[in-house]
Amino acid sequence: MKYSKQEVIQYVAEEDVKFIRLAFCDVFGIQKNISIMPGELARAFEYGIAFDASSIAGFGDEKNCDLLLHPEPDTLSLLPWRPEHGKVVRMFSNITYPDGRPFERDTRSLLKRAVADAAKCGYHFDFGAEQEFYLFHLDENGNPTKTPYDEASYMDIAPEDRGENIRREICLTLEQMGILPESSHHEAGPGQNEIDFRYSDAVTAADNTITFQNIAKIVARRNGLFADFGAKPLTDKPGNGFHINVSVKKRSISDNISEKDAGNIDENNNENDSALSFMIAGILEKISDITAFLNPTESSYQRFGQNKAPEYISWSRENRSHLIRIPAAIGKYRRAELRSSDPSANPYLAFALIIYAGLYGIKCERPLPQEARFNSYTADPERLKHLSRLPASLESACRIARGSSFVEEHLPPALIDAYCRKFVQTKSQETQECAMEN
Repeated sequence: MKYSKQEVIQYVAEEDVKFIRLAFCDVFGIQKNISIMPGELARAFEYGIAFDASSIAGFGDEKNCDLLLHPEPDTLSLLPWRPEHGKVVRMFSNITYPDGRPFERDTRSLLKRAVADAAKCGYHFDFGAEQEFYLFHLDENGNPTKTPYDEASYMDIAPEDRGENIRREICLTLEQMGILPESSHHEAGPGQNEIDFRYSDAVTAADNTITFQNIAKIVARRNGLFADFGAKPLTDKPGNGFHINVSVKKRSISDNISEKDAGNIDENNNENDSALSFMIAGILEKISDITAFLNPTESSYQRFGQNKAPEYISWSRENRSHLIRIPAAIGKYRRAELRSSDPSANPYLAFALIIYAGLYGIKCERPLPQEARFNSYTADPERLKHLSRLPASLESACRIARGSSFVEEHLPPALIDAYCRKFVQTKSQETQECAMEN
């Protein structure tokens, strides 16, 4: 349900709400919040609630550190695990400077801008998230261990699958919040689980992804467990993937795009299939530039090339060994699945960059490379030699991102610095080191 500001104020008064959480994320997608009392809600809507940005990762230092949170009323959601009396609700918030300017490192606002830019070009993108996570036991002090909750394997059932009730509780909690999971099952690793979500617009999909991770961790803790969304929690077992399903639809008939190369995907050659074809080509071309943001940890790169995680920049129909696959679907379910990202990615940032890469492919009518109709894990080197590889390390990915005009065009320098600073020297440093070596 979409609420107005006045409806939220009325809901809070009538439903015995005692705390309102204003939620936002740091640049890495870690959820933060400030709780306010009902008496402050009108002020929050009119002026915003101030907070110290210098203590938030990637938001800056003590200079000009005051920022404001502006709650979005149509994101109101009751937190069903909180007490029935003295209820708690949550709203996602936009971030601005005190003078009203949008804060450029607010990745949720950055995604909104990407959505608006796509709309100006006549296109709408939908996203569906599939995230994997491990359930681990806690030790006697309540700290996470690396001992899996079970030893079940892919799509096993109880009693081998001990995570069944945990997933059920997560899904029911999300449903109470108006979020609709599509499916859930045990994954290939011991104690590894997956919950998938129905497609929605980009901002809603990112909000739901952030909420899902939070709910999974809360439910796991309530059951004496730890939900680990790290890219590679166990070195010798499958990593956690964040498979991003994305579709694109043409919103306006005034900006016709050509049918060139659309047949690589579908013989119908209609406008949406053309847009999908060009979108995939754009993502393939820009994937190395944006990998540092889709895979932002050192362990992210330990996934690549094994256990259904891609290593090469390639696409195929239905084939899960490639970077992008086209699932077997028709009509409104026609989409592409990007398989390289992992749950440590900030979904707002990931979806924004995918939209911009897709728009690049559409506007420039980039042709799809030849489909890779083979299993990349078992193919001989001769078949793979013409394919480019994904960056092999975070350092490599950051250096590519730093040198990318595409990334520079769409992300503020401070946000790029937050992800890549430790791997990149300034030109003056490099000059000094070269001088010392000579």
